Amino acid sequence: MAALLFIPAGTLGYWQAWVFLAVFVGASAAITVYLATKDPKLLERRMNVGPSAEKEKTQKLPMFFAMTGFIALVAFPSLDHRFAWSSVPPYVALLGDVLVALGFLFIHFVLKVNTFGASTIQIAEGQTVISRGPYAFVRHPMYAGALPLLIGIPLALGSWWGLLVLFLFLPALIWRLLDEEKFLAKNLSGYVEYQAKVRDRLIPFIW
Repeated sequence: MAALLFIPAGTLGYWQAWVFLAVFVGASAAITVYLATKDPKLLERRMNVGPSAEKEKTQKLPMFFAMTGFIALVAFPSLDHRFAWSSVPPYVALLGDVLVALGFLFIHFVLKVNTFGASTIQIAEGQTVISRGPYAFVRHPMYAGALPLLIGIPLALGSWWGLLVLFLFLPALIWRLLDEEKFLAKNLSGYVEYQAKVRDRLIPFIW
């Protein structure tokens, strides 16, 4: 993460990157410590990530694009900082850090109610449909929680143009989400009934 931030920026004097790095690493570490003490099996499932970790062949390509997009979402704002393509006020950058923190907080709540929330598409032994907590409102609250986090990253790093990168790789996330639904409907007992009950995938009353 530090390399993605400071090498494209060409400097260590990038205060937005330092604040973002502190928020991102701090929030990630807090969730990791929580899972290590409360749900180590879920932590193990969360750490098995990436295209090569996907067991479903149909997920390897969208996961590759999603991970490539995330790398670009971090690195491109650093290039923006280096060449001063856009100017983001300090208070907007700090607001971006708040969005990143809120995204992590929401994801934490999701993981608390869903011990099966792996980073790859799979069905774990004994897995059941989760319909309580945020799953009562949208079918993919993990993705919903990631949205403010992803929007916050380029803002926190002081780049308006970085938002364009987000919109370019959002289709990969939606592709992954839709394919995941097909897999769950086919392989997880009760998921089709859950789809009928909770109509919205990502944003309540919208989609």
